[in-house]
Amino acid sequence: MSLGEHLNELRRRLMIAAAAILATAVAGFIVAPYVLSWMSAPVKAFARSANHSANLTFSGVTTAFDLQIQIALTIAIVAASPIWLYQIWAFLVPGLVRKEKVYALSFLLTAIPLFFAGCAAGWFVMPHIVQLMLGFVSKDYLAYLNANDYYDFILKLLIATGVAFVLPVFLVLLNFVRVLSAKTILKGWRVALILICVFTAIATPAADVLSMFLLAVPMVMLYFGAAAVAMLHDRQIARREAQLEGSLAT
Repeated sequence: MSLGEHLNELRRRLMIAAAAILATAVAGFIVAPYVLSWMSAPVKAFARSANHSANLTFSGVTTAFDLQIQIALTIAIVAASPIWLYQIWAFLVPGLVRKEKVYALSFLLTAIPLFFAGCAAGWFVMPHIVQLMLGFVSKDYLAYLNANDYYDFILKLLIATGVAFVLPVFLVLLNFVRVLSAKTILKGWRVALILICVFTAIATPAADVLSMFLLAVPMVMLYFGAAAVAMLHDRQIARREAQLEGSLAT
C-alpha cells in the first residue's frame, strides 16, 4: 500500500471507532444518572450509619450536565473497547511479523479481562474507602462532596486497580521478548510482595483487613503465575538453543 492508501485506511478505521464510541456515548448518557446513583450509595450509607450530613453537591449551573457527559464518555470508551481495539489491531497487523502478531494478540486477550477484573476489585473496595475517609469528618462539619471530584476519585481508583492487575502481563511480555528472565522475576518476589501490600494498604482502609486481603491475594497469584509462564518459556527457549547447538556440532 502507498502512503496515501495507508492514510485512507487509518481514516476509515478511526471513523469506525469514533462512530462506535459516539453511539455508546448516547446510551451512556441515558444510564449516567443510574451510574451516579450507584456511585453515591457509599456516601448515603455513611450518612445513615453515622447519623451525619453527607451528600454530593454540584457547584455550578452546568456541573451536573458536565458530569453526565464525563460518565457517558467513560462508559462509551469501555463499552466500545472491543470495536476500537479491533480497529487498531486490524490497522497494525499487516505490518507485523507472525511472532509479533501472536504476542500482541495474546497480550490483548489476556490484559483486557484482567483489567476489567481489577476494576471490579476496585469497585468492591471503593465503598469501604469512602466510608473510612468520611469517618474523619467531625460531626460539627457538613460532609458535602463536589460531585466532579468524587467521580474523578472513583475513576482513578478503578483505573489504578485495573492497571495493577495487568502488570503481570507486562512481565510475561518482557520475558517473551527476552528482556526479563524468569529467574529475575522470581528473585524480586520479596520486593513485589512489599509493593503489593503497600498498594493494597493505600487502596483499602487500614482497618478493613478483609478487603486488603481479597485485593492482595489475586495480585500475588497473578505475579507468581507470570513467573511460572516465564519459567516455561525460558525452558522452551533453552531446549531450542540446546538442539540448535547440537545440530551445529554435528
